[in-house]
Amino acid sequence: MDALTLSRLQFGSTIIYHFLFVPLTIGLALIIAIMETIYVRSGNDTYKRMAQFWGKLFLINFALGVVTGIVQEFQFGMNWSTYSRFIGDVFGAPLAIEALLAFFLESTFLGVWIFGWEKLSKKVHLLAIWLVVLASNLSAFWILIANSFMQQPVGYAMHNGRAEMTNFFALLTNPTLWEQFPHVFFGAVCTGAFFVVGISAYHFIKKSKDQDFFRKSMHIGLVIALIGSIAVSVFGHLGGQHVVQQQPMKMAAAEALWDSESPASFSLFTIGDPKNMKDVFAIKVPYALSFLSYNNFSGEVKGIKELQAQAVKEYGPGNYVPPVVVIYWSFRVMLGMGAVMALLAMGGLFLLWKKRLEQMSWFLWLLVGGIALPYLGNTAGWMMAEIGRQPWLVNGLLKTADGVSPNVSAGVILFSLITFIVLYGVLAAIDGILIFKFARKGVEPVEEHTESKEKELVASF
Repeated sequence: MDALTLSRLQFGSTIIYHFLFVPLTIGLALIIAIMETIYVRSGNDTYKRMAQFWGKLFLINFALGVVTGIVQEFQFGMNWSTYSRFIGDVFGAPLAIEALLAFFLESTFLGVWIFGWEKLSKKVHLLAIWLVVLASNLSAFWILIANSFMQQPVGYAMHNGRAEMTNFFALLTNPTLWEQFPHVFFGAVCTGAFFVVGISAYHFIKKSKDQDFFRKSMHIGLVIALIGSIAVSVFGHLGGQHVVQQQPMKMAAAEALWDSESPASFSLFTIGDPKNMKDVFAIKVPYALSFLSYNNFSGEVKGIKELQAQAVKEYGPGNYVPPVVVIYWSFRVMLGMGAVMALLAMGGLFLLWKKRLEQMSWFLWLLVGGIALPYLGNTAGWMMAEIGRQPWLVNGLLKTADGVSPNVSAGVILFSLITFIVLYGVLAAIDGILIFKFARKGVEPVEEHTESKEKELVASF
């Protein structure tokens, strides 16, 4: 493989791996803050213990997320130096703000929260975890500002072959940002909620001692999971409508839509022939894609053939069609995970309301397996968003093939790629072992749950 392909594989594997940790950080922080808020308002120590128990698992995930995120920044300079020079003036401000403001705010108040039990007043300690929630979302917000520019460049001017920022406010109001951010946020909420639900279900199955603790955790987790599942679907739908307008080739690839249609059909299942741009077998719902795209049964959705011809006319000869098979199935995995999450959350709440959930072992095992659903959905969504933009690094401005570092050999990249894969494998094993260890251990008895336990966890890192 050449340097370009290896560089894409390296960055793609890094960002997918990193994004396994980010949604849980955002979503679980919010749930912990809600639990501690209930404790402060009610005085019920069970909710305090809940915040501390789930806080341990949050800390393990947070530590691993930081490690994997740092590597990406080095890759900008090592593997994608041409891209960095091209976009550095635009990227510099949001990435600097993310690091200097959001990340340090999050780390500082996380430290206050860890060591502040019994030392700070309840309300001040509660404020610390809510500031962690705010900072983690601010971090995601600034990263998405940078990513949104790659999807929809705004507020810039070209000068000496570089994109230079001319309007910082335009970056903050980028339409792509405001369809991405709520979708990512609620995807993270689902990740945290199903994490809590799945581990609580495991303790129901194993008949752990503190059933009331996990029943309350399950209730909070299922309510948040249902809200998150519905919201992520709503904002995903709105985002899809924006993609139809802003990146029509991405939506055409997501539907394997070779020819423009008006009205357009939604593909339930398609086996296509990308080389010859035609369907081999397809099951479609008439009018549905037009309705999803425009809230109207008669709107036109442009097909891949027409969009390819337009791109050649505008940008010159080349292949402007992303990998259709990857985009098509990524889109369906994302939709499928969202639907299953909503059904599981509704089913779990119904059984909990009927006081039958703890006796339904088969459904509890489904909830344990449900931990994986938001991870699969989030990963598939990012694959669609980033691969669907190809062949562009910055949509309409810089092609991926033109952004790679010119003087880095394929051998060097291959060595670092293998090194990262091995390192990430080790980190993944450590993360899994630690989370499984603390999750399986369950809740400590009230008399043993002291501040020293928190320090013991931090020291283990």
